[in-house]
Amino acid sequence: MNEELRALYQEVIIDHGRHPRNFKKLEGYSCCQEAYNPLCGDRLTLYLKLDKDKILDASFEGVGCAISMASTSLMIERIKNIRKSEAQQLFDSFHHLVIASDSGVDVSAPLGKLNVLGGVRDFPTRIKCATLAWHALKAGLENVDHDKSVSTE
Repeated sequence: MNEELRALYQEVIIDHGRHPRNFKKLEGYSCCQEAYNPLCGDRLTLYLKLDKDKILDASFEGVGCAISMASTSLMIERIKNIRKSEAQQLFDSFHHLVIASDSGVDVSAPLGKLNVLGGVRDFPTRIKCATLAWHALKAGLENVDHDKSVSTE
C-alpha cells in the first residue's frame, strides 16, 4: 500500500476514533448487547432497532481505544437498513479482512470504508479491538442471552 493511501486510512480511523458516529443510546431499541475486551479494557453497549429481518437503526455507547471506537462507528454506518443475513455476510467479510486467513469464507459482502481497518491484521493484539463490536452485533442478531456480555476472550 502506498504511503498516501496509508495516511488517508489513518485519518479515517483517527476521525472515527475521536468523533464516533451514532454514539448515543438509541431510543426504542429492540436489542441491547454489551461487549468487553479485557485485554485492552474496551467496553461498549450496542443498540439495535430491528424489524423482522432488517436492521433499521443502530447506535452505541462505551469507552475504548481508537481502533475499537472507529471500528464500531464504521460498522454502524454500514449496517443501517440492511437485512440480518447481509450483516452476517459483513461479519464474515470483516473478520476475514482483519484475520487474513484463507479459510474459504465467502467474503463477497462489500465492506466500503471498513477496508481502512485491514491494516489491523499486522498488529495481532489490536484484532480484538477491531472485532469487539462485530461480536456484539453477531450475538445480538443471533438472540444470544442479552444479559451476558460478549467478550473477546
